Amino acid sequence: MISESTSSILMLVALFGLMYFMLIRPQRKKEKQVQEMRANLKPGDEIVTIGGILGKVVRVKDEEVTIQIGADKTKVDVAKWGISSLVKEVTVKPAGGKSEESAADEKASGRKMRRLDKKSEFAETAEVATAVAEEAQGTVEEALTDAE
Repeated sequence: MISESTSSILMLVALFGLMYFMLIRPQRKKEKQVQEMRANLKPGDEIVTIGGILGKVVRVKDEEVTIQIGADKTKVDVAKWGISSLVKEVTVKPAGGKSEESAADEKASGRKMRRLDKKSEFAETAEVATAVAEEAQGTVEEALTDAE
């Protein structure tokens, strides 16, 4: 017969084994894939940063990547660890010209950049509105202080 202490130890071992295969192992596998993706970045790849910024890789250094964002093609340096995912990987075009798939990809990419432009315009407008609201609040506070 198995004693109570032996059965409780077996239950703990089984629980840790289950946790390893359900939680730890898949997380390590995902981290390995992300590290591999970051190591294989090349100019032309479209990426998403952990902050949600969509951009196109322009230059890759050891621990830093320069991305191009927005319609005005602003270049921003981002640490490699700040890259969340790869949206579109650059592929070598066939020698005979563009295929139907590449033309469709370019059209979709153009739509994505236009959406990105609208988002950046919205963000700029929101920043201006916030600055105006803060200035107005300061003016109101000054008026209240003067009235006292």
